[in-house]
Amino acid sequence: MDKKFDIGDFINAKTQRSVLNDLTERVKKRRKEMKFTQKELAARSGVSYASVRRFETCGEISLSSLMSIAAALDCLEDFDGLFAKKAILNLKDFEG
Repeated sequence: MDKKFDIGDFINAKTQRSVLNDLTERVKKRRKEMKFTQKELAARSGVSYASVRRFETCGEISLSSLMSIAAALDCLEDFDGLFAKKAILNLKDFEG
C-alpha cells in the first residue's frame, strides 16, 4: 500500500490531516480520562459504536455525530470557537 504524504509530515504547518489527527487524539484522550470505552461513549452519545470506532481510527464522522460525542464528553462549548476569528483579507486586517 502506498503511503500518502502530507506537507505537515515535513514542515511545521497545519493541514487538514494534521488537524484531524490531533482532534481524534484529543477525543480519545478525553474519552479515556472519563474512563469510557468506545461502546460506553457510543451509548452515552447516541452515536453508533461503529461510527465512534471509525472516527477514532480513520477520522471519518458526520458533524452531528461529532457534536453528539462532544456533548457526551462535556466539550460541546468547544464548537463556539469555530470560525470566530475575523477573516484576514488584507494586511490592514492582520493583528499579529
